[in-house]
Amino acid sequence: MKTEQIDGGTLETWTVEEVEKGLADHSIVLIDVRTPPEYMFECIPGALLAPMSHFDAAQMPEEGNKRIVFHCGSGIRSGKVAQRYLAAGHDRIAHLEGGFGAWKQAKKPFIGIDPASGSQRAVNG
Repeated sequence: MKTEQIDGGTLETWTVEEVEKGLADHSIVLIDVRTPPEYMFECIPGALLAPMSHFDAAQMPEEGNKRIVFHCGSGIRSGKVAQRYLAAGHDRIAHLEGGFGAWKQAKKPFIGIDPASGSQRAVNG
C-alpha cells in the first residue's frame, strides 16, 4: 500500500491483492464510484455503489473497524472522490490502484452480463 498526505489526511492506494484480502476477511467496505450503468454491466462482488456524480462525503458510512476503499474503472475517479472525502475533514481513506481494470487484468472474480441471456453471471477472472 502506498500512502500520501492530502488536505491533512492520509490517502492510501491499495493493490488488487490488498482489496481482495480485505473483502475476504471483511475488513473493508468497497465502494464503487462509477456510474450506475457501469456498475450494472459489471462489478466486483460485494461492492456498494455511490456514483461520483452524486458523491457526498457526509453520507458515507462511519469506518468503525472497517476501512472504506473506493474504486472506479481506472483509479482516476476513485482518487478524486478520495481527495474530496479527505477535504470534507476525514483523516484517512483508501482507493484501489488501477480500479476495476486492474481487478479484471489480475483475473479476479466479478459479476458480468451474459451476452446470450442478458442476465448477470459470475465471471472467475
